[in-house]
Amino acid sequence: MKYLCKILLIILILPSIAHLQEKLQIEEKQAELFQIRNEISQLENNLSKKSEKEKESFDALENYNKQAFLLNKVINKFRNEEAVIQKGIEILEKKIISTKDEIDLLMHNYAVYVVALYKKGVFLEIENVINAESLRQALVRIQYLHKFSERRKDDLEEFIVKKQELLVAKTKLEFEKRKKKLLVAAKESDEKQLKIKLEEGKKILASVKKDKDELKKIIDVKKQSHEKIKSLVSKLVKEAERKEKLRKKALLASNEGIINESTLNEESITSWEYSLDTYNFSSFSELKGIMIWPLHNGKIIKRFGQSKNLDLNTITVNYGVDISAANDPNVLCVADGIISAIDWLPGYGSIIIVTHKEDYRTVYSHLSEIYVSEGEKLKTGKVIAKIGDSLDGKVLHFEIWNSRENQNPEVWLANK
Repeated sequence: MKYLCKILLIILILPSIAHLQEKLQIEEKQAELFQIRNEISQLENNLSKKSEKEKESFDALENYNKQAFLLNKVINKFRNEEAVIQKGIEILEKKIISTKDEIDLLMHNYAVYVVALYKKGVFLEIENVINAESLRQALVRIQYLHKFSERRKDDLEEFIVKKQELLVAKTKLEFEKRKKKLLVAAKESDEKQLKIKLEEGKKILASVKKDKDELKKIIDVKKQSHEKIKSLVSKLVKEAERKEKLRKKALLASNEGIINESTLNEESITSWEYSLDTYNFSSFSELKGIMIWPLHNGKIIKRFGQSKNLDLNTITVNYGVDISAANDPNVLCVADGIISAIDWLPGYGSIIIVTHKEDYRTVYSHLSEIYVSEGEKLKTGKVIAKIGDSLDGKVLHFEIWNSRENQNPEVWLANK
């Protein structure tokens, strides 16, 4: 009976511990969401203070684009949490079915035992012992009856435990379903807000296109933002080099039979919360000339390298290519990889950087909706985002990097 009490106590305590951990996680997520929503509110407040003319400027456009980026972050967090909750619901549903089956089996076994006891009675058990042919056989039968009785007792205790487990699982399931319903409602509300922000940005874009001063401002801002892209890529390269150095050091120590755990633990600390390992991905270098396009039926409208803007009489440098969409706005990942950065930069808007094998990285920008999260592993052709509206229409800016060096994407993309 003491054993049964301990089991029941554990069943009752474990959900409380899990609930406490879950509460701490929820508080952390809420704090993060509060910070993002607070930033959105500040942007809205800044926009409301502008004059009517200023509300049709490049700065106002960037304000809306930044709000859209932040809303994408919130929506993705909701989307990921929804997936986790759904997986938990499926596990609970399977557990409930399994527990019910176990309870049914225990009830059946105990019913058979009770019926047998009612029909034969305890006297039959005594008779079997008395009619034993030898003392040894009698002792064996007594031992068997004792174990049989203990088994029935264990079945009864297990039945009580399983009933409690079933009750806890059902309660948890209802809680998770309610949580998912609230989460979906919040996500849908933010998705509506995102569409509104994107539409507002589109209206402002039409005004910006007509203003040469604003257009020059965009060119200057893009130059500055590209330095930030280089910095992001350099940071990722540096982390990859550190990881590779650590891997070789660990391999060498292993081959020599030396394990210096303190050194390895110290060096394994990273600023990233997810793995950037690419060893299991397919080769990137082998895709040269046959790489899929990041947009179906896309067309390059701005080539790699220097170009002259005749309207503004300026020379600009394109560090990638600009690809216009035909009918499909979905952006595809061009090779196996891992989402290593999602950010927002003036002039480029929302950007995604994907790390591939052999120290290659691809950059995708001018995105309106983002469907992936940092740390997510991708297969070739995975839809990662949707392109937004830019000065040139629905255009994706696409770059390829090998370590810290720009590559001409046209050399890599498959001929059409």
